[in-house]
Amino acid sequence: MSAEEPALETLFGPRSMPLGRIEHECAYLPGLKATDEVFLCWALSPARYLQLMDLGFRRSGLIVYRPRCATCSACQPMRVNVAEFKPSKSQRRVLRRNADVKLELGEPDFTPEKVDLYQRYLALQHPDSPQESTPESLKEFLYSSCTATLEACYHDASGKLLGVTILDVNRETLSSVYHFFEPREAKRSIGVFSVLAEIELCRAKGLPWYYLGFWVKGCGTMEYKTDYGPYELLIDGKWVPPT
Repeated sequence: MSAEEPALETLFGPRSMPLGRIEHECAYLPGLKATDEVFLCWALSPARYLQLMDLGFRRSGLIVYRPRCATCSACQPMRVNVAEFKPSKSQRRVLRRNADVKLELGEPDFTPEKVDLYQRYLALQHPDSPQESTPESLKEFLYSSCTATLEACYHDASGKLLGVTILDVNRETLSSVYHFFEPREAKRSIGVFSVLAEIELCRAKGLPWYYLGFWVKGCGTMEYKTDYGPYELLIDGKWVPPT
């Protein structure tokens, strides 16, 4: 912990439990081991969670963690500058392609339709992923939260569910936790559309930042995040533009 960093026990509060540092296979860079500093947390105010995100933490279910690898610092939190973001030419094409899509924002609602969509998404988009696709694992992974959380659902004109984003929310940001989409509608680029729509949602609500989770240099599946500039990376405890 740096001299400027507040005591984590104070930030997390009494409704949390430190689980220590946990080593596992790196999910982003093959052949490497990763170490995370992990807390189990039952409740966090949005303001406290924003403070923790600005210290490099992310949430998965009730687990709040940040990388603490001894020899690697490739995982860098990323946030998009909402006021300065402008869609690229290719992103504008995605917006036109999905002009019929409606975004419905509300409380997370765990339904069989979403379980089915998530299972097909993993099977076709990430067949080698270690993630489990059971209803129980989905509920634990995405539909359990320790902070203020919303769900963005994307439907076509017929009402068909095309994609779902789980979003943590506070007075300054929307933070994308996870997105899954209808793999049979891949030509729509719903994943791209959802990021564009959520950045615009931030703009409409006066939120200056859209958090995109970790960007990992050298990880091909993370490269798309650099398409949403201007953005900042959290490096050595400070948000800075990429160099």
